[in-house]
Amino acid sequence: MSAQHVLTTLMILALVATGSTTRALDMPEQVTIDSMANLFVGVEFDHAMHTELGEDCSACHHHTAGTGATNEQCVRCHADSAAGAAVGCRDCHVVDPFSAEHLHQKALDRYQFHIDTPGLKAAYHWNCVGCHEQMGGPIDCQDCHSRTPAGDAFYRADAGESKTTGKKTD
Repeated sequence: MSAQHVLTTLMILALVATGSTTRALDMPEQVTIDSMANLFVGVEFDHAMHTELGEDCSACHHHTAGTGATNEQCVRCHADSAAGAAVGCRDCHVVDPFSAEHLHQKALDRYQFHIDTPGLKAAYHWNCVGCHEQMGGPIDCQDCHSRTPAGDAFYRADAGESKTTGKKTD
């Protein structure tokens, strides 16, 4: 048996012994966050770089990555939950939490579990901005988001500017 074969076998055994599954091996290096592509240019999220900076996957993926629930609200029910099959943010956080369809789905849940789950935009920002503040990452909106022409129109990017001078008016 070659040294490379032995090393590969030991690495696989170490992954299995530590509870790491093929999920870690299948992890994307780059993720495009484009749920609001009509208003903003998609954010190219360097997943590989962020995994090197983080302590473990649960910092972003909560209890879905097999690392246990850490949020005190989640621990009440999910303290002993197994790893979830879905790890993408969109699997639990909806793009439009105030849509009629989503509000209707919430009303059908007679026990109201997960009624306080934030929408996708809030989930991204709570995770990203909080961590960026702690780690010295970018925190200003334009650091990560460039608006599309439709976004400029929607947010009235030219509102408050003088048409002649281009400067803000009172």
